[in-house]
Amino acid sequence: MSATVTETQHGINAVEQRSPSPARDGRESAEGNNAARTADSGGEASQQPPATAMEALQRWNSPPINRYRVLATFWSFLVLGMGDGSYGALLPYLETYYDLDYTVVSLVFLSPFAGYAMASTVNNLVHVNFGQRGVACVAPLCHFIPYLVFSFHPPYPVLVILFVIVGFGNGLIDAAWCSFIGVLANSHVMSGILQSFYALGATVSPLIATALARQGGPNWSSFYYVMVAASTVELVTSAAAFWKQTGAIYLAENPNPTSGKGRTRQALSNKFTWIFVFFMFGYCGLEVAIGGWIVVFMTRVRGSSPFAGGAAATGFWGGMTAGRLFLSILTSRLGESKSMLLYLGLAITFELTFWLIPNLVVTAVSVALLGFFLGPMFPTAVVLITKVLPRRLHVGTIGFATAFGGSGGAILPFVVGAIAQAKGVETIQPIILATFVVLAVLWGALPHREPQGHHDDSDGRASPREASPEAASAERG
Repeated sequence: MSATVTETQHGINAVEQRSPSPARDGRESAEGNNAARTADSGGEASQQPPATAMEALQRWNSPPINRYRVLATFWSFLVLGMGDGSYGALLPYLETYYDLDYTVVSLVFLSPFAGYAMASTVNNLVHVNFGQRGVACVAPLCHFIPYLVFSFHPPYPVLVILFVIVGFGNGLIDAAWCSFIGVLANSHVMSGILQSFYALGATVSPLIATALARQGGPNWSSFYYVMVAASTVELVTSAAAFWKQTGAIYLAENPNPTSGKGRTRQALSNKFTWIFVFFMFGYCGLEVAIGGWIVVFMTRVRGSSPFAGGAAATGFWGGMTAGRLFLSILTSRLGESKSMLLYLGLAITFELTFWLIPNLVVTAVSVALLGFFLGPMFPTAVVLITKVLPRRLHVGTIGFATAFGGSGGAILPFVVGAIAQAKGVETIQPIILATFVVLAVLWGALPHREPQGHHDDSDGRASPREASPEAASAERG
């Protein structure tokens, strides 16, 4: 058995297996002569990959520039997590400083929805025209500028408006870097690490925010000095790492054979896209609602101090960090379907414990374990959708799903705040439980069997180019 490997300028290898059979060799020789004659006559048949060609996946360290790109995406997700994780810790201080009720102060959750929605409509346009370079420059600026203004504790309406820009940057980052990491070799582990940096940022930010804001007054805005510095590093590292990834490079790496139909439209016409979108909506809503309202719940319902409430929020995000780091190995062994059902079942168990046992210590431990099993759900879902859908639809699908998911991260916490204003903070728990049940139903509607031959090879090899039944069905929508 021998193999021929052809390497393109974009690092994609075509591998053709040949049998030692003399008869087979004779046929292949004749076919090779025909192909050569076709090439000599100006035909394009010789440029087509063989039917048994395999595509070599890039790794985190190959080509070498990927090392810096991967580290840049990790830092970007750390900044994204720090921003999202700070909402809950700063909420009581914003409520006091601006003299607001639950409903009005909850607008800081809702306003990023508009930014995420705008990002979902332009994600593909940014990639096609400016490539990953465009994302690497624009998205960090969408963090840097608002955070700089926040550090001067502006009027509350300005705060709400600028969070729209933050949401736009978050939407670009989610789509671009989840797609980039999701197609690397060993994608479960890499996606888990990427998402763990988001959770790590959300873990440390409540501690930093509460430590800076404990004196009251305008000190809550001091937290955004830290965010200005972090987003400056994000801008420099992302732009440097992805500067050569222009729109032309993106189009070459992600050709669109259906040229008469836009990529976003193709993604939205696929039924799996919409199931994935609604799953992300519920998941992100859960993530931000729990992390955002845990401090208020602990102080108003469990009677803890604001610092203890911030520590509980840190425990939740810390659990998510650990879950995304360590459970990715279990996910790769069990497969996406079984792993997600296991995580959902355990998360519901600890949510019930969190709700029904009114003990401060039990609540803190339960919410940390809830975060541990909630953490790997996002990367698991992203990896599954990159296997079900063709690569050219990844940015459109993941971009729209994360934008829609970002709206869930904005709308559900806002709804929780409005209901808490009318019925009390304790109503958070049944809403969270009901959302978990909806997620389980949606997950059951996605393909339960991994597409044939399209598995997560740790040796860097992807599937053969021929489509699996599930992939073909997904292509048709």
